[in-house]
Amino acid sequence: MREPIFHTEKVTKVYDTGEVKVFALRGVDLDLFEGEMTVLLGASGSGKSTLLNILGGLDHATEGRVFFKDMELTAMNDRELTAYRRNHVGFVFQFYNLVPSLTARENVALVTEISPDPMRPEMALELVGLTNRMDHFPAELSGGEQQRVAIARAIAKRPEVLFCDEPTGALDSKTGVQVLEALDQVNRELGTTTAVITHNADIRKMAHRVIFFADGQISEVRVNETRLKPHEIDW
Repeated sequence: MREPIFHTEKVTKVYDTGEVKVFALRGVDLDLFEGEMTVLLGASGSGKSTLLNILGGLDHATEGRVFFKDMELTAMNDRELTAYRRNHVGFVFQFYNLVPSLTARENVALVTEISPDPMRPEMALELVGLTNRMDHFPAELSGGEQQRVAIARAIAKRPEVLFCDEPTGALDSKTGVQVLEALDQVNRELGTTTAVITHNADIRKMAHRVIFFADGQISEVRVNETRLKPHEIDW
């Protein structure tokens, strides 16, 4: 039996506007396992991004406990969470957030310069299929190529966990498949625990497990006995 890399107990997140309380999460219990690819599905506002932000140390739970291995994230202060994010977690978002004046190689190098055990930028870019585009600027790259640079930047510090929030949301299906292939390769070759939020239900077919959210709670968890490769998914 695999040990969970993340474990949550009754995690609740409440946004208090003063006039009304909005429950983004309602007592979520969840395990994520080392080396697995998980897809999180659910309508906007169902709690997927809120949970990933808490697991990634970007936000605080209102109630409940969150563990990463033997570390309790909910007991950490902001400085400790910053160190946790820097040393253990990579993020990929819908928008690439590349520095326009830097090449692909230089964008990735920004992360490797502050990481304790980074891979070379060239290696990270090779992993996502951009060997021939390393010295191009973001404006010279397609949207899919820019997103793959963002993935290379996220994995270059060798994170144990990669959190992806709508990584194909701004891309067409053909380009999105290229991005999913990069994520799949990172998961298979590096063993990086990967969680992907998406509105595209078909992407669930490439995951080990699929976690469905509704109204701030996990409504269902499915295990894929057979996983599809990204190019086998019919969008």
